[in-house]
Amino acid sequence: MLKLHEKSRNDTVATMADLGRRARAAARPLAIATTAAKNAALAAMAQAIIARERAILDANANDIANGHEAGLSASSMDRLKLNPARIRAMAEGIREIAELGDPVGDVIASWERPNGLRIERVRTPLGVIGVIYESRPNVTADAGALCLKAGNPVILRGGSDSLNSSSVIHACLVDGLKAAGLPQDAIQLVPTADRAAVGEMLKGLGGNLDVIIPRGGKSLVERVQTEARVPVFAHLEGICHLYVDRSAKLDRAVGIAVNAKMRRTGVCGAAETLLVDRAVASTHLVPILDALRAAGCEIHADAEVLKLFFDAKPATDADWVTEYLDAVIAVKLVDGVAGAIEHIETFSSHHTEAIVAEDAQAVERFFNEIDSAILLHNASTQFADGGEFGMGAEIGIATGKMHARGPVGVEQLTSFKYRVRGSGQVRP
Repeated sequence: MLKLHEKSRNDTVATMADLGRRARAAARPLAIATTAAKNAALAAMAQAIIARERAILDANANDIANGHEAGLSASSMDRLKLNPARIRAMAEGIREIAELGDPVGDVIASWERPNGLRIERVRTPLGVIGVIYESRPNVTADAGALCLKAGNPVILRGGSDSLNSSSVIHACLVDGLKAAGLPQDAIQLVPTADRAAVGEMLKGLGGNLDVIIPRGGKSLVERVQTEARVPVFAHLEGICHLYVDRSAKLDRAVGIAVNAKMRRTGVCGAAETLLVDRAVASTHLVPILDALRAAGCEIHADAEVLKLFFDAKPATDADWVTEYLDAVIAVKLVDGVAGAIEHIETFSSHHTEAIVAEDAQAVERFFNEIDSAILLHNASTQFADGGEFGMGAEIGIATGKMHARGPVGVEQLTSFKYRVRGSGQVRP
């Protein structure tokens, strides 16, 4: 006789296998779906999200109550919470994806060989994508819409803390698929909070899963990278740096620093470390830190900074490798752009780094020598976002180097194939 937990696990295994089979069955019709059909589905999805705002908010209220009861951190609660503005932003993001060019069938390159063969490299869907994410119910909409536009079926496994919200949002996406006559299994949501579901996805669902995209904390991403039997687009933690050069305009540095850290502390593009050129410590450091403190930020400072700014805690070695996702920032003085580069290359997660400077040579050196997915000059790190890049939305910021890097939008969700046209050529 099966024990209860054994029966539950067997049910989860069967459920996940069924999701995989259904997603694979949807892959071919979705890959050949017309742009008009995909855009019609996206438009209907956005409309459904707006129409069901009340239902989404009610479901989210349940998730918020459960989150408080579970003792989620303030940053996790911020990522979990929806409001009318965020719901409208979800719908608008879907509409923006509809307005993007359809990548499927796009000819990336073409050339002709001396023997007369004409060769084209053409974008194709990746296949069935699995997205595993924590909190952030908006990822349900973003990931579903992006995968659809790129012609990929997707299996969404959201966090258990956002299951109520994600379920209502997913229902809106299915409404859009129905309205456009596309396979309803093109976007599926894992219907259980059982952690065994993640393990089944990492195994590849019997060969039916082609790619996994994890979006969440370090422990989730590390587990996926370690255990996955299918390719992974890694979205690792965002230990993002802001460097203020000796050539920086003070007002600009203050404004960027406060925005980079405090606009939304719980996003992966929030600055976690502030590096200030030692040459302007006497003029720039205190005004920047005063502005951060006034905005409610806690300062963790190295010994040199503590001598100039007293309202701070001593930084430890852990501060340089911590993604706070909170109103906390680590601060250090460095010897110019060379010192900043050395620190960043030592401690960065290769997500996003920014320089505030007017010296073009310093900027070029920063851009050339730092190996991170996104580099910014005189702009906040919070622009590390697919929507801000004009991609409509993103599934995440890929910090690896294979296939996709930086914001993962519709183009990054495609592969390619070669089409070779001849006129009877045979190989000698």
